[in-house]
Amino acid sequence: MKKIESFSEYQSEYQKSIDNPELFWEEKANTFNWVSKWNKVLNWEFQTPKVEWFVGGKLNITENCLDRHLKLKSNKVAIIWEPNNPKDETIKITYKELHQKVSVFSNVLKSHGVKKGDRICLYMPMVPELAIATLACARIGAIHSVVFAGFSAKALADRINDAKCNVLLTSDGQFRGEKQLCLKDIADEALLNCDSIKSCIVLKRTGEKISMKLKRDFWWHEEIQKVNSSCPVEVMDSEDPLFILYTSGSTGKPKGVQHHCGGYMVYAEYSFRNVFQYEENDIYWCTADIGWITGHSYIVYGPLLAGATTVMFEGIPTYPNAGRFWDICDKLQVNIFYTAPTAIRALQAYGTEILKSYSLSSLKTLGSVGEPINEEAWQWYFKNIGKEKCAIVDTWWQTETGGILISPLSHITKTKPTYATLPLPGIQPCIVDADGREIIGNDVQGNLCIKFPWPSMIRTIYGDHQRCKDVYFSTYKGKYFTGDGCKRDFDGLYRITGRVDDVINVSGHRIGTAEVENGINEHHLVIESAVVGFSHAIKGQGIYAYIILEKNSISEELLIKEILDTVNVEIGPIAKPDKIQFVSGLPKTRSGKIMRRILRKIADGNFSDLGDTSTLLDPTVVSSIIENIK
Repeated sequence: MKKIESFSEYQSEYQKSIDNPELFWEEKANTFNWVSKWNKVLNWEFQTPKVEWFVGGKLNITENCLDRHLKLKSNKVAIIWEPNNPKDETIKITYKELHQKVSVFSNVLKSHGVKKGDRICLYMPMVPELAIATLACARIGAIHSVVFAGFSAKALADRINDAKCNVLLTSDGQFRGEKQLCLKDIADEALLNCDSIKSCIVLKRTGEKISMKLKRDFWWHEEIQKVNSSCPVEVMDSEDPLFILYTSGSTGKPKGVQHHCGGYMVYAEYSFRNVFQYEENDIYWCTADIGWITGHSYIVYGPLLAGATTVMFEGIPTYPNAGRFWDICDKLQVNIFYTAPTAIRALQAYGTEILKSYSLSSLKTLGSVGEPINEEAWQWYFKNIGKEKCAIVDTWWQTETGGILISPLSHITKTKPTYATLPLPGIQPCIVDADGREIIGNDVQGNLCIKFPWPSMIRTIYGDHQRCKDVYFSTYKGKYFTGDGCKRDFDGLYRITGRVDDVINVSGHRIGTAEVENGINEHHLVIESAVVGFSHAIKGQGIYAYIILEKNSISEELLIKEILDTVNVEIGPIAKPDKIQFVSGLPKTRSGKIMRRILRKIADGNFSDLGDTSTLLDPTVVSSIIENIK
């Protein structure tokens, strides 16, 4: 696929995509291998909602990620894997080798009875086998559901059961910095409550001793020896599901966001190539985990569809020291680097002295993802990592959007710190007021919606289409509601101002307040809790929990530890509150609704501007909370 090469070309392409979206996307789709072409480019209405792209088209996404590159790029490196320990060997896998490994594992899945439409859960560390298994699912038409390996047994079981997965892929353990975690123990605990799982295939990574259940558990290395390396692709309909990925929402139960084959493929490649301005032989590194949407679209699918070299990193940015990212950039001669503001702020805290050991001269594009980047972190990134020569692409998108929707194009779009700048071609954003009226012109602020479909957008929530409608398409008629506030400046540039619903963005990961509250409320002494986000220097947003307890004689210190442990068990360490305050009551309206607006302001130390408290059932609760802050 040809990429945009100038700002005037961007403007022209954007206009074409608005004037005739179907022709625009048809031209992009024609650059891929299709078993048979579509009858119609697009069917859509946002009321039900129903969106279909490349209707009647037949394809397999892995043929476009792998097979079509073999003629010209068989010996090109597809994946570079950098292990947790810098002393361990870096592994490079060519397109030919990756094709073979994916075919082998596809046959392993088939040998376990996996067929088109089955759901497969992946709960694995950041090792090449995770990417291989993801592609193997897609090759045989199975729907992959990757669960981040930091989630607890309870959270894993919830996701397996919701999708009714029949195979679990996991590992004995994983390395994270100095830590070694036993994933198989967590998986075993989850599987006590998962009747749908027939097989569990276990990768040997850490070598620790684990239990293997007869006739259910199988070693990965043994299974791949039993099959051959020939596996033709399963022909998929463009609108067949490709994957389910769970994301937290404003209600307790995580949502299984479902993406489909054809449209997702076209948009993942198009957005990757244009945002990062990928050129042949670039080394591209996204530091995310494949357990999140960023890893799906911009570690696996986008780069491989473009025939790029993509880096996978097992470790963390501060192990063995805070120079690890920069060491890898120099070692691999990385050209495009894509990470989260949380990581940037964490490394910023270590100062610039450590940076003197690294050249970083290969870098030409820096990316930011997961949350709006603050100006201080943007400037630090630009000056100290990019040496004021690299373009920064501050990308805005969501699990539900499947790909980047608003972002500068590297070295093409004029950037502005903290601004995602302009929509990609084919994306029609609009800002609406509280009543859903579109706010026209510049220098305006409101809620961000998208008013026309794009190929990689969410199709449904697995098993609950009504919830998909309620969450994304009911707030503002005829529009996809992002849940984000947005500002459009004098020049028409977009700045995302953060969530407007009860979702907290912790280190770029969306966590629903209700899910955390449900976890806290599992503790036997908790009567009620309310969770809000607050400004956090490193994470962007932290989790602040206000908790009402039963009368007890347990020390506060011990209670906090127990509650944190409970959340860890119910969800995982990512959802543990940063601050816990025990309170005698919560600010509620007479109808019983918790006024989270007030709690958010208190959590941020903004006591002078609490707004109208006259509607509260008991206004004295507010002053009591403020007085008891420690």
